[in-house]
Amino acid sequence: MLKRLLPLAALLLAPTVSAESRLQVTIPTTEQPPTIDGILSEAAWHDATRVPLTLQTRPAENTPAPVPTEARLIATRDTLYVAFIAEDPDPERIRAHLTDRDKSWGDDMVGIKLDTWNQARLAYQFFVNPMGVQHDSIENELTGRESDAWDGIWQSAGVLTENGYQVEMALPLRLFNFDGNLDEQAWGIELVRFYPRDNNYRLAATPVDRDIACRLCQMGVATGFAEAEPGNQLQITPSFTANRIETRDNGDSPWDKEDNMEPGLDVRWGITPDTLLNLTINPDFSQVEADAGQLDVNTTFALFYPEKRPFYLDNADNFATQLNLINTRNLAEPEFGTKITGQRGNHVYGLLQTRDDQTNFLIPGNLGSSIAELGETSDNFAGRYLYDSGNGWQAGVIGTFRESEHYRNAMSGVDLRWEITDQHRIDAMWLYSDTRYPEDLSEQFCDGDDCSMPEDASCEFGQCDYNEQVLRTLKDGPFQGQLVRLNYNYESRHWFAYANLYHADEDFRADLGFIDRIDYAKAVAGGGRVWYPEQGFFHEAELSGDVDRSENMDGDLLEQEAEAKFSLSGKYETYVEWYAVTRERVGQRNDGSNLSVTGNAPMFDETFGGFYGEVRPVKPFKFGVGARHGDEIDFANNQLGTITQLNGWMNWKPTRSITAHLRHHWRELDVDGGTLFTANLSDLRLTWQFNVRSFLRLSTIYTHIDRDPSLYQYNDADENDQRLSSEVLYGYKLNPQTVFYAGYSDGRYADDTETDLVQDSRTYFMKVSYAWLI
Repeated sequence: MLKRLLPLAALLLAPTVSAESRLQVTIPTTEQPPTIDGILSEAAWHDATRVPLTLQTRPAENTPAPVPTEARLIATRDTLYVAFIAEDPDPERIRAHLTDRDKSWGDDMVGIKLDTWNQARLAYQFFVNPMGVQHDSIENELTGRESDAWDGIWQSAGVLTENGYQVEMALPLRLFNFDGNLDEQAWGIELVRFYPRDNNYRLAATPVDRDIACRLCQMGVATGFAEAEPGNQLQITPSFTANRIETRDNGDSPWDKEDNMEPGLDVRWGITPDTLLNLTINPDFSQVEADAGQLDVNTTFALFYPEKRPFYLDNADNFATQLNLINTRNLAEPEFGTKITGQRGNHVYGLLQTRDDQTNFLIPGNLGSSIAELGETSDNFAGRYLYDSGNGWQAGVIGTFRESEHYRNAMSGVDLRWEITDQHRIDAMWLYSDTRYPEDLSEQFCDGDDCSMPEDASCEFGQCDYNEQVLRTLKDGPFQGQLVRLNYNYESRHWFAYANLYHADEDFRADLGFIDRIDYAKAVAGGGRVWYPEQGFFHEAELSGDVDRSENMDGDLLEQEAEAKFSLSGKYETYVEWYAVTRERVGQRNDGSNLSVTGNAPMFDETFGGFYGEVRPVKPFKFGVGARHGDEIDFANNQLGTITQLNGWMNWKPTRSITAHLRHHWRELDVDGGTLFTANLSDLRLTWQFNVRSFLRLSTIYTHIDRDPSLYQYNDADENDQRLSSEVLYGYKLNPQTVFYAGYSDGRYADDTETDLVQDSRTYFMKVSYAWLI
């Protein structure tokens, strides 16, 4: 009976935004496509459909737009053409800068969002500023995230005029997955203009109802593209990279030199409009852009870094789930890979295969995690299938598999989303894993010569060769585990609430993903209230809070927390928030030779509060500052300390072509006896953008940690720890895959032995690639 009722309930209670109530746009076709130059003089634009952007959807809700904007749309059989005429009563106030693609947020901007299956699951986003700088991204309703890591090949141009600015775009249909069997396409569409003045106004042609949680459900519908043909469905991108890497142990050591030259190849073949095949050989070139600096002092869990390689980013959302189960940054040195992704009606799928010469994976835990590195070649596979009913519910399966000579991990599971009404949603997931570790894996994490675990093993804190990662890797043969996740979310115009349950037992592993907590169960409940003042400096206020409790599989308390936050959003891109947290949290285990918590790890009471704020006081300058003060566990000594933390960043554009971005983090932990450490991290990026295609960038990351060795009771610590990494990069991009890069990077360090910064690494590198569209 229940099985029969559930689909009926899903149909009756699904989101109620009907196609009839949404904006309807018909896109005509032309045999004479316009030239993309920002000047709307061709006859095609006179025949195009014209759509005025008459609404302001933020900060106000669906009020008249403060300035006129008109979008025009027309198509050929293989390309969608979009133009915007953005009028401005004071053109001198238009924000328009030359930047690299995806880097000019904060400028004036116009764009289009397209849901090519009209299922409110994914939307392609294309935006252009008045200088013609491109932004593209994918919005995923399942994960609630937008990713600008994806880069498509399309054309754009922008020009400033006496009355504002104009933009043209050419979007080849080969960019999209869509149903090529239809006589006429029906795509979700939204046309948007960002108009940053005293407020950062969002203007659109379609209203946005804040009482409906699903945003993609509210897009308009564009019909047309009769006899659509993707065209140029084969893209072949050969590449060549070369580098010289020089390293040495210290300032007195000779340099060790290594020269590398690697050809590479990426193939992108749209077999059909709804099926895409990707092939790659030697895809990695990590030196092109340095990862953002992160402080790892007084932390127990591994840091996360995002993916940047095009092969793994293309159609990556076909593999998306509620958790990060496919983290391709784990594939450190891919030799080759294949991927097929697509959609047939309501059926979404993806298959991925990679041969990796360096096998890396997380060793998770409940009090910490670390990265394991095997010097073995591994074969890696991932598969994902999702059924999207189009009536408010989705169901999917996922599987990953990794295997090398002495290692194997297989993980599989199912997930479900049910949008009960416009405001209520339930997500559920169940996963199962089977793993076999190498017999000597624990030696990577052992602090001594032997961690083979005799029966009577025991030790005291600070005098123990064992740790959690040793115990998690001491496995005799294969082992199996499960993960269960259940989430409820409510979201309306003024209220939101959520309740989450998470359970990962001690033997669950998702080694192709980034799941860093196991032997871990957590329950969270929270919610809040949102206000939208119609007058005054601030246009939005939010008060929220939650409580949570986490335990291990034995029921031992790991953490119990209550948190409250109040935030305000206002004019000049102002955002401020205050928060307060009180919690009980365990420290490190006193006896590292066993995984028990109760009676083995001290419990600490932590109370702290903080502030964060950001604002753009003048057009070229925006900055943010944050502070935190209160209790924090000193994990090195298993005691309670007092943390003081200051963070700041600024983004300055003194001219149209020069951008400076600076971040700084400062942390100080005080304990009985004095200051345990003071940590500073500065991350500076200077970019000179010559035009929309070429740039010169300087990146510098400096870390400086001062410690008081006398306050480290159990371990030796350097008093001085400094690291400076610098990179100079010239880049020329005809498009995201046709590029030339040349640059230099080096690293310097200082410690108690080398008191001045000493260069210990330097790299010269070059990459060239060219995308042929066949």
